[in-house]
Amino acid sequence: MSAPIRNIGFVGIGNMGWPMAANLVKAGFAVTVSDAVPGRAGQFAREIGGQPAAGAAQAGEGADAVVTILPTSKQVAEVAAELSPVLAAGALVIDMTSGQPGKTREIAADLAARGIGMIDAPVSGGVPRARNGSLAIMLGGEDALLDRAAPVLQAMGTSLHRCGGIGAGQAMKALNNLASAGNFLMGVEVMLIGQRFGLDPAKMVDVLNASSGMSDSSQRKFKQFVLSRRFDDGFALELMVKDLGIALEVGRQTETPTPFAALCREMWAAALASLGPGNNHTASAQLPEKLAGEILGGNK
Repeated sequence: MSAPIRNIGFVGIGNMGWPMAANLVKAGFAVTVSDAVPGRAGQFAREIGGQPAAGAAQAGEGADAVVTILPTSKQVAEVAAELSPVLAAGALVIDMTSGQPGKTREIAADLAARGIGMIDAPVSGGVPRARNGSLAIMLGGEDALLDRAAPVLQAMGTSLHRCGGIGAGQAMKALNNLASAGNFLMGVEVMLIGQRFGLDPAKMVDVLNASSGMSDSSQRKFKQFVLSRRFDDGFALELMVKDLGIALEVGRQTETPTPFAALCREMWAAALASLGPGNNHTASAQLPEKLAGEILGGNK
């Protein structure tokens, strides 16, 4: 039986990674953090605890497991190449990136050749649930590796779902975001129709939440980030477009007809093209508003 995981390298302390790594520190793990942004690892160590590392390889030295949460699988592959020479046989890479399942399988095969295990464990719940450790985590990988990783994952999430072999968690995450993205844009159009009819969008949200039209968007996004005009829930628009591309890629690989999903992805890509990078994903509501010539909550 493998020894329990105590020493963890954590690569990627961005909006999501920072609170997730903080919960590992809080749970008593010895955490060494690394980030591409200069000085961020040192800031984390000063404010939260743990140890800073100059790069991924240093974070992986002596680690029982390394957690990665990065923008794309391309960066994960680069980090895995840095980690591979320094991780001992029997170490585990826990990739929490919303990545490409096919690329993740390639990375896992390369690591396995050196005796290093890998699982994928992307998350859902956004920054608020990352902070309180209540993330939903979708898992892919061998059962023995998932069993070993469980105490680490339970420090960051309260809802763990085993989806299948390596890459299955990432496929599920992309498909989850596809469903969420469709609900969001449809809900915005529903509110625009209602507002033009004379309904109050805020009251519409209340009715949706008490009826069959309820969704995560109606519960956690419409009032909080759209009607408030805050557009700042912590998840970037370009990352949503990336995840929708992954979902459509899985659709193509499985030869599944996806006309509605394809339209949804094109709408989100159009929002990104219209608004530009650096915007929150909830700002995509401004695209249907622009098409309607009307702003939810009031002004044309």
